Amino acid sequence: MVLKKIGRVAVMMEPEKLRYQEYEVPEPENGAVVLRVLRTNICGSELHIWKGLHPTKKRGVLGHEMIGELYAAGKGVETDYAGNPIKKGDRIVAAYYLTCRKCTPCKEGKFHLCEHAYDFWNQEPEKSPHFHGTFATHYYIHPNQYFYKVPDNVSDVSAASANCALSQVYFGIEKAQLTNNQSIIIQGAGGLGLNATAVAKEKGATVIVIDGVESRLEQAKQFGADYVLNFNDFETMDARTNAVLDLTGGKGAHVGMELSGNPAAFAEGIHFIRPGGKYVSIGNVTPGKFVEFDPGLLTRKSIQIIPLVRYDPWYLYKSLQFLSKNNEKYPFDKMLDAEFTLDEIKTALDKSAAREVTRATIVVNEKGIEEF
Repeated sequence: MVLKKIGRVAVMMEPEKLRYQEYEVPEPENGAVVLRVLRTNICGSELHIWKGLHPTKKRGVLGHEMIGELYAAGKGVETDYAGNPIKKGDRIVAAYYLTCRKCTPCKEGKFHLCEHAYDFWNQEPEKSPHFHGTFATHYYIHPNQYFYKVPDNVSDVSAASANCALSQVYFGIEKAQLTNNQSIIIQGAGGLGLNATAVAKEKGATVIVIDGVESRLEQAKQFGADYVLNFNDFETMDARTNAVLDLTGGKGAHVGMELSGNPAAFAEGIHFIRPGGKYVSIGNVTPGKFVEFDPGLLTRKSIQIIPLVRYDPWYLYKSLQFLSKNNEKYPFDKMLDAEFTLDEIKTALDKSAAREVTRATIVVNEKGIEEF
């Protein structure tokens, strides 16, 4: 009798309602890979979906920030996308979206805007290969989905955030062409903000971080922030703007990054940036939220706005190299402050949404459920 491996997926039936379903772990097709999930994080994107704020995703398997170990590789898969040989048991991280290389954005070199990015992610779990998200025991990596082997000196905790938070802000900072001796103001000291702080510091920039949670600001200092500003210490936007001007020689920052997800932060951000500066918008991902905005100020200051969704997939490899080089310099292993089991995903989501924890991670049981 053939032993069949059975895995589990956590399925959101509707916002804030979750149940678990079991499926046979599929054999990977040519060019595909199946991972056994070791650890998966709760990102702000999951919280938007969980609270019913995503414009299209209303049910299905969630989860995208993760690290897994190679369970099975399809025919023809002998290396990762950087050419490193892989074998069963190797630790792997993958970009959480497809890059078809055939659609109009891909043909224009804008891989992060692939029109088929979420073709698999939007599938219902009943549809093979079932394991479309990482809130599960296993995860199916499709052909044309970039993946990379994790360097030996990078821990599971550090690598688990690479395929979203670190890669996203790394992409944004390089799009803004931040250079040595420039200044950057980072709005939000969550996972994105902390990673951005470390990357910006390694670029040689002066880093200013603003947030309303003191514990986050203290953590930002550990990730290289030169200055931190507590939002609550200033009664008005003008007061916060003056504080930023005081730290930048009266000119404002060369680059700004909105990573808080608050529309009001986006409107405020242009006040912190000097004429001719650049403003990277990543945090606000939910359409339909509006805020008063001063377009005349934007024009007068000639600020370049750079909105970004996802990242070019090779930035995941760059992020792993960044971690390998700097994992002893910055406390990446301490970025995740709460651990839960696969059975506790609802609790982890609820606590994260209530801001009872900053960065939650799900440690998945290494042994899948088996049946004969």
